[in-house]
Amino acid sequence: MSAIDRDHLKVFAGRASLDLTEAMCECLDIPLGQGRTYLFPDSELMVKVDEDVRGRDCFVVQSTCDPVNENVLELLIWIDCLRRASAKRITAVIPYFGYARQDRKDEGRVPITAKLIANLITAAGADRVLCMDLHAAQIQGFFDIPVDHLSAAPVLFEYFDDHRAELGNLVVVSPDVGNVKVANMYADRLGAELAIIDKRRKSGMEVASRNVVGDVAGRTVLMIDDMITTGGTVCEATTIVMDHGATDVICAATHPVLAGSAMPRLAEAPISRIILTDTIPNGDRCKLIEHKLVSLTVSRLLGEAIHRIHHDLSVSSLFREVIGTKR
Repeated sequence: MSAIDRDHLKVFAGRASLDLTEAMCECLDIPLGQGRTYLFPDSELMVKVDEDVRGRDCFVVQSTCDPVNENVLELLIWIDCLRRASAKRITAVIPYFGYARQDRKDEGRVPITAKLIANLITAAGADRVLCMDLHAAQIQGFFDIPVDHLSAAPVLFEYFDDHRAELGNLVVVSPDVGNVKVANMYADRLGAELAIIDKRRKSGMEVASRNVVGDVAGRTVLMIDDMITTGGTVCEATTIVMDHGATDVICAATHPVLAGSAMPRLAEAPISRIILTDTIPNGDRCKLIEHKLVSLTVSRLLGEAIHRIHHDLSVSSLFREVIGTKR
């Protein structure tokens, strides 16, 4: 990248994604944008950009993870700050998009909060959005500005390709019917068979049957999802496949939300490896599962996407072989 390009491209970090942004800037061979967020005594957020951004192509990186509302507001303030500082173009880079599960009205008198957040980001002054593994792909359509929707699949593929021999007789299991397309994509790529867990419920609290469609007996099970939140789905699925004769269980996810009782639940589950990316910082909160944890970085992938957006190159060409999306 030329000195002119380095001067024109600016990448800033919100507090939720500082380490990831620093790694992205290292991949891009540019310095981290100079700016900071601090709190007033009454807890109001203040963002200050400490360098000239007039006419620059600016990217602000912020995962809207816990504390979700504070991180969403910080992202909006960053965008407004850059707009008022006369940035030429502002891209909101959101490795993890909070509120993504509130993407439709599934009962009366409830909001579609994912659409509201999309409206707020647009109203704040963002020109485009770069995000990764949205819980529901249709959220792209909630924005009235361009959206580049990345997948962490290339990062996970690289890891699995490097460790394929040790995985042995592998079967990719979809923990629910909504994730079948993604599971099938990984099964095809890894030369593995596919199995599906079929759960039939009598009520919200009682499971009538827990069947596995496919053969997992004597095999290593790999389960992949877009996120692990409370760990309930993956831990229940682990119990089911072990009951059906699986010898080992490995789970992987893009977003380590890991809320509520997820840590002790995952620590106790018979899962040998938990593979997570750094769209949300892991850090000390993962001490309970550190003996199982494999942490992968999406910094190079996001950095490449930023480079392509900055130079008006195709972003979709990064994912020609990635065709599966949840829902």
